[in-house]
Formats: sequence, structure tokens, C-alpha cells
Amino acid sequence: MERKQVALYTDGACSGNPGPGGYGVILCHGPHEKVLSAGFRRTTNNRMELLAVIVGLEQLNQPCQVTLVSDSRYVVDALAKGWLRRWQAAGYRKADGKPVLNPDLWRRLAPLLERHEVRPVWVRGHEDNPYNNRCDALAVAAAASPAGIDEVFEQGGAQD
Repeated sequence: MERKQVALYTDGACSGNPGPGGYGVILCHGPHEKVLSAGFRRTTNNRMELLAVIVGLEQLNQPCQVTLVSDSRYVVDALAKGWLRRWQAAGYRKADGKPVLNPDLWRRLAPLLERHEVRPVWVRGHEDNPYNNRCDALAVAAAASPAGIDEVFEQGGAQD
């Protein structure tokens, strides 16, 4: 059975780092778009970049081929360069033995990557990709009106 092809555009934003933050997500399949965003009262930019990817993939109700488009080197490099696989094998520790940052979110993302075939694509932020620019605007607006609580970060469990 051939998997649906989906484009997932994501961005995260933070006003201060840490500070109020938000994410923006646009899922595209054929002529259909699904737009999502949420804000948090205290978090980091990297957490919002990761959470955007997680939320987008969680929306897919069947295994898909996903082209993930992000301006986050943190996320794209972790996937494309195999860092996440190495971190998993090492108990979510980096090559130097130190714990990875945001292990709660990487653990949440890992099973989604097993379910979906994800091809990460990095784009330069704030340039000419209209979907990335829309995601940035969604993330910035969400950060300006944070309603959510990033409990893991606020309780000190994120190490970021």
C-alpha cells in the first residue's frame, strides 16, 4: 500500500530564550491544509521547534511519507545526520556522555519517526519560503498570547 505524501512545515519562536514561546505548523496533502499553533508561558526556542514537528506528525492518522520542512538546524540535523538514533542507542546521551537537551520531546518524537517515513529538509528562516514564513508568523503570534504550560521545562526536566 502506497503511503500518502504529506508536506509538514514547522517553526518555533520564543520571546527571550527562555521566555514565552509558541509553535506554528502547516500540514499539506494535495489541496488540503491543516494549520495549528499554540503558545506557552515559559519555554525555549528549541523546545518549540521540536514540539511543532511532534504536533504535526501526531495529526497524521495513518503512516505517511512526510517531507518535513524546517528552519531549525537543531531538528533537521538531529534527524538527517542520525544524531537521534545515536542518542537513543546511548540512552539519550551525547557522544561526550552528557544528557541530550529536551529528552522528553526526543522520546516523544522517536516513535512517530518509526511510524512515518520522514525526510527532513532545512530552509533558511525568514527568506522566500511562504509556508515557513506563515509558520513563523503563527509561532510568533502564539508566543505573544501564551496559554499553555510547558510543564517539563518549568519543572526543570528539559535541561535546556
